[in-house]
Amino acid sequence: MEVKDILRNLREKNHLTQEQMAERIGVTRQAVSRWETGITQPNPELLKVLSREFGVSINTLLGSPRTLYCQCCGMPLSDDAMISREADGSLNEDYCKWCYADGQFAYESKESLLDFLVDHMPNPENQSKSERRALFDTHLSRLKHWK
Repeated sequence: MEVKDILRNLREKNHLTQEQMAERIGVTRQAVSRWETGITQPNPELLKVLSREFGVSINTLLGSPRTLYCQCCGMPLSDDAMISREADGSLNEDYCKWCYADGQFAYESKESLLDFLVDHMPNPENQSKSERRALFDTHLSRLKHWK
């Protein structure tokens, strides 16, 4: 889906006219019209405003051009409902809601996350705890939060 269609659908889903949407985010009705016809797109600052105001990720507003992964645990963030939120309610596309919520990380250290993963993740190959821990550690070490 293109950005213009996403923005129109977002407006219609919220039962807003172009004028009402414009007022809500601080732009002109003409700006909203140009977005919905594909003449222009919102700039990065307006994408942040739209994301915050309507509770959708910037990635979603742009038509999901990239696959998001939690930079703490590595889980794919395939739906906006899985994305974490800051204390002000805005979305943080770097983390899942289980690793980071309201501006706080759930795991104080990589060791505490590794303990959780070893105890709770499926083990279909019947690996030992130390093998699984080493495998998870290798994966986690590639993520931004643990570098």
